Amino acid sequence: MTGWGLIGASTIAREWVIGAIRATGGEVISVMSTSAERGALYATENSIGKSVTSVEDLAGDPDVKAVYVSTTNELHREQTLAAIRAGKHVLCEKPLAMTLEDARDMVVAAREAGVVLATNHHLRNAAAHRAMRAAIAEGRIGRPIAARVFHAVYLPPHLQGWRLERPEAGGGVILDITVHDADTLRFVLNDDPAEAVAISHSAGMGKAGLEDGVMGVLRFRSGVIAQFHDAFTTKFAETGFEVHGTEGSLIGRNVMTQKPVGTVTLRNAEGESLLPLDPANLYETALTAFHAAIEGNGQPSATGEDGVWSLATGLAVVKAAATGQAVAIETGL
Repeated sequence: MTGWGLIGASTIAREWVIGAIRATGGEVISVMSTSAERGALYATENSIGKSVTSVEDLAGDPDVKAVYVSTTNELHREQTLAAIRAGKHVLCEKPLAMTLEDARDMVVAAREAGVVLATNHHLRNAAAHRAMRAAIAEGRIGRPIAARVFHAVYLPPHLQGWRLERPEAGGGVILDITVHDADTLRFVLNDDPAEAVAISHSAGMGKAGLEDGVMGVLRFRSGVIAQFHDAFTTKFAETGFEVHGTEGSLIGRNVMTQKPVGTVTLRNAEGESLLPLDPANLYETALTAFHAAIEGNGQPSATGEDGVWSLATGLAVVKAAATGQAVAIETGL
């Protein structure tokens, strides 16, 4: 059994990650919150044996072998590096950091320490996206030409907070949602983005200059162009992910979600058919791969390097929206 520590008494850990850790052969040993009261209550509510108030106390626990970081974005770098220095494997929420330099430092530190660093990009674990990736690799739509991502949702009140109010914490829809689009596109297309153009706005939810909606286009190295629409403001929209090729199209509906739901339709000269999907829990798929990786078997589903790519894309979209210019996407890896 792998002992885990949680850095951050977060909603996502409570709703998804704690259960996935336990379902895949791990156990949560300790939780860290800077508020002793909050941490103790969280530990009690989630059947966690220990609560501490510092990263050092959590990372120094010999029973903790792996750490899940789900604090606000500006804290990820230092907390992850502290865990790595203590010899812990790390699953970090996206984006890995606020700057590319910081994200690269995290990747290098993990590599030098011989520990696993993974990014919690859950969407590449969805059965829908894995089926789309396989269909493209099998040539079922010919050569991919274009893609579209519809990831405009409504941010529920209990998650609003810093995402809409704190630029210094990495708030805004781009670093929260567009990075997921970027990772999912990279995974499905098996291709890397090269350039971004975008326009963002605030439709009334974003404060302190933060965007709550963005539309844009990514150009990939192969020449594929991918349109995206991300928002916190749309209560009734449907999410989707489409890839169009020379010989067919893949139409994913309700697939940009944490839940194992949605459909993928293949349309080509032979007609229209649904791809068979195995609706497994996305986070359990991720934790299965992570546990295997720390045992020396394969890689996590989304590596630290994958996290650098999605951050680089997100930062390019931020810059493109601010300047009105096309921005090259570079990772420095």
